[in-house]
Amino acid sequence: MRNTTIDVAPVSGGVGAEIANVDLSHPLNEQTYLEIRAALNEYGVIFFRDQSITPEQHVDLGRQFGMLVPGRGELVPGFPELAVVRKEPEQKHNIGGDWHTDHSFLDTPPLGTILHALELPPFGGDTLFLSMANAYDRLSDGLKQTLEGLNAIHSLGLLYDKLQSRNADSITIKPDAPRPEALHPVVLRHPENGRKILYVNAAYTVRFEGWTREESLPLLEFLYGHARRPEYSCRFRWQPGSVAFWDDRQVWHYAVNDYQGERRIMHKLIVAGTPPLAA
Repeated sequence: MRNTTIDVAPVSGGVGAEIANVDLSHPLNEQTYLEIRAALNEYGVIFFRDQSITPEQHVDLGRQFGMLVPGRGELVPGFPELAVVRKEPEQKHNIGGDWHTDHSFLDTPPLGTILHALELPPFGGDTLFLSMANAYDRLSDGLKQTLEGLNAIHSLGLLYDKLQSRNADSITIKPDAPRPEALHPVVLRHPENGRKILYVNAAYTVRFEGWTREESLPLLEFLYGHARRPEYSCRFRWQPGSVAFWDDRQVWHYAVNDYQGERRIMHKLIVAGTPPLAA
């Protein structure tokens, strides 16, 4: 199948769309590229079924959308941008088993993440997605005004501390591992469609600038609870060859860990973004 035009079918009222009539093993022509990018901006996460792509084609696809961020953890041999997301049958903990957005601890967070399913359990292992643009839209005008004047500190160290407290077996953290931190506006403006986005997440957001952690937590926890409303979300059931591409600027995601004793293997790459824009 060669790329001509795509078919876009929303999967929920809150976030996500499935894209048909596209073969990701071929370079995207300009029209198809622009349509896919527009769908990503509008729906936050887009899904492709029955894609047979090699690691090289996966990397080539990502590069059509921007520069790639070096992978972390286990890497695909010969592809430093391509990480392996693995859970073996004996492991109890998975990677990404909390609501989060990827790499918000970087000064320049990613544009998005492209995940390709290779080996899946017979059931379970779905991924949930949630729109933080919709979450922002449904806040009160008074709280919106308060949040638009705030910045927040995001730190990889916060996630490390949580993993160590759980004795998680999915990641090994060295005592001297770097713990990058970044300061970002609590409300971003999407650089392509102009939507305002609530940009905090429980995995990496430590506190508001000028506030203590203790002072910040009640408001952060309120925002997290507000964002987790089911009408802002969708659930994606993976199949071999499925590809998901999500916009890290405007969605959270959550890898469901309900397949104990089974193997799940994905390949993941992250497309670099631009410095966040305050609303």
